[in-house]
Amino acid sequence: MARTLERTVRSSLLGTRVTILETSSSRKFVSRLLHTIGDVASRASTAGLVTVGVLVFVVALGLDGFPTRWEDVFAFVASAITLVMVFVIQHTQSRLQVATQLKLDELIRAAPRADDLLIHIEAADDEELIALDQDANDQHTAIRETGTEEPPARRGNGHGG
Repeated sequence: MARTLERTVRSSLLGTRVTILETSSSRKFVSRLLHTIGDVASRASTAGLVTVGVLVFVVALGLDGFPTRWEDVFAFVASAITLVMVFVIQHTQSRLQVATQLKLDELIRAAPRADDLLIHIEAADDEELIALDQDANDQHTAIRETGTEEPPARRGNGHGG
């Protein structure tokens, strides 16, 4: 239990708990493995090799009279690779999203006129997101109508960070 640490961020503004990263030696290994697979799979050379491999397999199937067993093996391998890649993509995108969100939160904290209610807004419930979206739309409409750069006062706590 001591090796498994959970780093969490408390958002006092939203009153929610957002899990940022969970770490342990086995999770780090799996994460690195998934990132390595994602890095290798995203290379142009990998796409070329896979294309050549599929073409060689199709030619071999044709020369052997398209036996059903080979087709079944090909379908199984393709399905297995697709399933693994779904999880690889999900993992890498989730990690990138957390990193991007942390960077955006830091920019909000650093900007003196930024609304600190937006920090960790991704953890808010749908009603709060809808209300904030409507509030932002109202502000932008008011700015366009008045022609000034200074937005009208916000409904929420609009002090900076």
